[in-house]
Amino acid sequence: MFKFEYIEHLYLLFAVIIFVALYIFSRISRTRKLKKYGDISLVSQLASETSVAKRNIKFIIISLAFAIIIFGLANPQLGTKLVEAKREGIDLMIALDLSNSMKAEDIAPSRLERAKLSISNLIDNLQGDRIGLIVFAGDAYLQLPITADYSAAKLFLSSIDYDIMPVQGTAIGKAIDLATESLSKEENSKTKALLIITDGENHDDDPVELAREAVKKNIIIHTIGIGSLEGAPIPIYSNGIKSGFLKDNNGNVILSKADAATLEKIATVANGKFIMSTDGEPNLTGLLSDISKMEKTEFETKMYADYESYFQYFFAAALLLLVIDLFISEKKSKLLSKFNLYGDKNA
Repeated sequence: MFKFEYIEHLYLLFAVIIFVALYIFSRISRTRKLKKYGDISLVSQLASETSVAKRNIKFIIISLAFAIIIFGLANPQLGTKLVEAKREGIDLMIALDLSNSMKAEDIAPSRLERAKLSISNLIDNLQGDRIGLIVFAGDAYLQLPITADYSAAKLFLSSIDYDIMPVQGTAIGKAIDLATESLSKEENSKTKALLIITDGENHDDDPVELAREAVKKNIIIHTIGIGSLEGAPIPIYSNGIKSGFLKDNNGNVILSKADAATLEKIATVANGKFIMSTDGEPNLTGLLSDISKMEKTEFETKMYADYESYFQYFFAAALLLLVIDLFISEKKSKLLSKFNLYGDKNA
């Protein structure tokens, strides 16, 4: 099993991305300024003895070295020993909404990203419970079966995005139905729960009635509503750049409003807890308290007991790149400068 011991360090990669973007911007800006003085190739040749190609190569090497160092700081690890272990807990299935309305940015950075962060924090605070993951939009799909491997759960969670959903819409009922089916297969588990995280804009079924059916199979359903009650536009992205907002057939911008009433009804009929988050990360203290009070089931699981670290290989690779960088001069090659690279017959 592969994992990063300090996965939070990977956020430093954003600094490398910003660094690269600033360098590219500076090169474009310099090129535009040089064009004002004449032919760019000739001006560059006369203006400096520095080789642009070598400078770019050095920058790539340094950027790559820093990126590798960041991966080393996160400490990649591989599990080397599987052992049988006994744990006590409940079976918790999490259903995450991936409909277009979850793109709304009324909760920064977006409803979906805030929901994923909440799930990640929830996993960090679980103690012995098994967890599964369902994603849904117009249909529902089992992303991760019930497991005690929290690292795998967080790995699957990090890979979730809107693009994996072939059918759009919001069918909360289908997520409840699939969760009920999946949890019912866990015959040895005494206590089972479903946590639904969505903005609540249901379009395709009757989730309240399906929640009643889940209760008959001893499944408790908690709901977390994400989004503002006033509504927010749904952004449209093209190649990672926001190009506008989703509109209806009349050309009006669609506002996505969180449906707290439906989510509260689901939680009420299914003996669960309803949490509404309109401006930030939901408070999970009460939910975690309820989960900890539920009757536990003892089960056997296989876990990786020993992990081998590989950070040293990343640091060694980064050091090698930095050493290579020291031996690359930014000056133009005297040998290459003797050749007429620009086709000037009078040179």
